[in-house]
Amino acid sequence: MNEVIETLKSHRSFRSYKDETVDERQLDEIIEAVQASPNWANGQQYSIIAVKDPDRKKKLAEMCGNQKHIEEAPVFLIFCADFYRTSIASEMEGQPLNISDDIDSLIVGTTDVGIALGTAVTAAESLGLGTVAIGGIRRKSAEVIEMLELPEYVIPISGLCIGHPAEDPEQKPRLPRAAVYHEEHYNHELKPLLEKYNSMYTQYLQSRSDNNRIGTWTEFVAMFFSRPYYQGIDEMLNRQKFPGGKK
Repeated sequence: MNEVIETLKSHRSFRSYKDETVDERQLDEIIEAVQASPNWANGQQYSIIAVKDPDRKKKLAEMCGNQKHIEEAPVFLIFCADFYRTSIASEMEGQPLNISDDIDSLIVGTTDVGIALGTAVTAAESLGLGTVAIGGIRRKSAEVIEMLELPEYVIPISGLCIGHPAEDPEQKPRLPRAAVYHEEHYNHELKPLLEKYNSMYTQYLQSRSDNNRIGTWTEFVAMFFSRPYYQGIDEMLNRQKFPGGKK
C-alpha cells in the first residue's frame, strides 16, 4: 500500500488539539495542494478563509453550536462556494452573469468545495496534522457572512479545524462496500446491508472509549434528515444571489 492510500484509509476526525501552532509552511503546502485539485471548467469556484485569531475562533465556535474544538484548533478554515470572481470576470468581458436561476451553479460550487475540502484533509493528514470538518458553519450562516465580510455570490459551506492532535480517536466503521459501490447499475436491495451495518455500528458506539452510547446508523440518519437541520438557508441563498432559495 502506498503512503497516499494509507493516509486516506487511516482518516478519522480529531476534536481535541494541542496548544501548538501549525507551521505556516505546512499551511502553505495544504493550500497549494488544494489549488492543484480538480474543479469544474477551471472555474475554481471556491475560496478559503483562514481564521487564527482566538477571539474570532471563539465567536465562530459559538456560531457553530458551541463546538469547542474550533476554538482549540490553531487554524480554522472556512470553505466557501465562490462566484464573486466570476462576477468580476463577467463584468470585465461585458457578459451577463446568470447563476441565480441555474441550480447547476449551486451544484458546481458545492462540488468544487467538496473536492477542495477533501484535498485539504488529506494534505493536512499527510503532514501529521489532525482535522475535523464542520458543517455547523451553516448554522448561523447570515452571521458568518457578516463576520467574514463575504460579498454576493459567496456562501459558506464547511469549516475545517486543523491542528496537532491531542488524542487518537477510534476510526468509525464505514458502510459495507456493496452499499456504496455498484457496477453497471444501482443495487436497490440495500436493507440487509444496512441491517448488518447497524449491528456493527451499535457495537462501535457502545465500545468506544469516549461518548459511548446506544443507537443505530439508520436511526441517526433518519432522524437527522427528517426535518431541515439548519434554519435560514433559503434566505442566505437569496441574499447571496445563489439558486435554491425560496422566492
